[in-house]
Amino acid sequence: MHIEINRSGGGQTLPLQISGTIAERITSGLLQPGARLPSVRGLALSLKVSQVTVSKAYADLEARGHILCSQGRGCYVAQREQNVRGRGAGWQDSYDDYLPRAQLWRNFDVSEVEYPFHLAAIHSSLLPLAPIGATMASLVREQPELMASYGNFQGDAELREVMRQHLQSRGIPLGSGDLMITSGSQQGIDLVARTFVGPGDTVYLEAPSYTGAIDVFAGRGAEMVFVPMDGDGMRVDKLTAMCDRKPPKLIYTNPTYQNPSGATMSLTRRQRLLELARSYRCLIVEDDPFSDLYFRQPPPPSIKSMDTEGHVVYMKSFSKVLAPGSRIACVAAGGNILSRLIAAKSASDLGSPLLTQRAVLPFIARKYDDYAANLRNALRLRQESAAKLLKRYAPPGVSWQLPGGGLNLWLELPPAAEIGRLHVLAKQEGISFLPGNVCYAGDKPSRHIRLCYSQLTSEGMERGLRQFLLLLERYLQPPD
Repeated sequence: MHIEINRSGGGQTLPLQISGTIAERITSGLLQPGARLPSVRGLALSLKVSQVTVSKAYADLEARGHILCSQGRGCYVAQREQNVRGRGAGWQDSYDDYLPRAQLWRNFDVSEVEYPFHLAAIHSSLLPLAPIGATMASLVREQPELMASYGNFQGDAELREVMRQHLQSRGIPLGSGDLMITSGSQQGIDLVARTFVGPGDTVYLEAPSYTGAIDVFAGRGAEMVFVPMDGDGMRVDKLTAMCDRKPPKLIYTNPTYQNPSGATMSLTRRQRLLELARSYRCLIVEDDPFSDLYFRQPPPPSIKSMDTEGHVVYMKSFSKVLAPGSRIACVAAGGNILSRLIAAKSASDLGSPLLTQRAVLPFIARKYDDYAANLRNALRLRQESAAKLLKRYAPPGVSWQLPGGGLNLWLELPPAAEIGRLHVLAKQEGISFLPGNVCYAGDKPSRHIRLCYSQLTSEGMERGLRQFLLLLERYLQPPD
């Protein structure tokens, strides 16, 4: 089992680093119930640490209920079930991989539940699937040669120009060569991490943060430091003090209708964050999937719009609000930073599919702004309906703040709530939500859950949310 550990003495102790990584592998399903863990001696040799260190890590895991240890038999993942892998597959448990955590892949399975509130997505009835699909069908009929071409590693030139104009209309000045098309923002995050982040590098993120970004940075062996937030987003004053002790290699932020909290970073903090990046000569990754989804007032200008020295790598997802299956986003960066990202992308996938790039191009060029205005109105009505249900049915001790846009609600539950147990009970009723602990690293406990109000029809959302809130009320009732 490969575990990236930081021996510099900062942050967590070695036993907690080891137990935290193993706990995340268990909760994400990479280590299944009944899987046997390496022996204390074997893992100590593999990680070049003492057996006492591994023993402490295993003791911590057992105390938290993640594993069961037996003298003479070893340690196993708790809640052991019958092994369903097939005869002879046991060797796979001891076959090393380099995935320290993988929570994101668990968040996209909607087959088990009727009300998938865990998935931050937009219902298909609100998306322009018909016009984009018609364009794609026409391209297949009339230009089948597109399927025989790799296209440009940087992305289709015409689509890049349309996206450049789109961002320029939102205050982001870019040259014609300052954009790259990626297969969603997730690939953009991965390319930045693969190119600029290595083991032990310090990456700062909001607390909480986007699960997919945490997975990527953990996979690079980064030391992730989480910065507290309030209603105005990341506490840049706290970040400044943290950076004095541990200089950043990279700062990741989702500053507008943040996923999962919904908070929006103020203009003043955006300016201070950029000043901080200048002083430490580091990168800011500005992940911006939701800024077009404001409900009343537009959000503050992007950090990238104020960047004159190339410190900000800006990511804008278009597939999130148009057609998630098309996997289309753009990454904006300057000079040598972008050229290195293009090189990384060429090695990753030889360029995003040309057919899907051409399929979304006419819609973004001619219809996007009108569509976005209608989508904002529809999502605002969904949020208002959800807010009324929360006000009527949420039990005492449950709190939330309504964000000014985006797709999600971030609920804080009372201290007595055991969210893992609630998650199991909700799934039994066909309801899912995103537990807040996956929005941190190191298996950190959380009293929050994320609910998405846009994944279902209006009627389905209202029905499912009411059912969940009634379940929550029953769950939180004190025993007689």
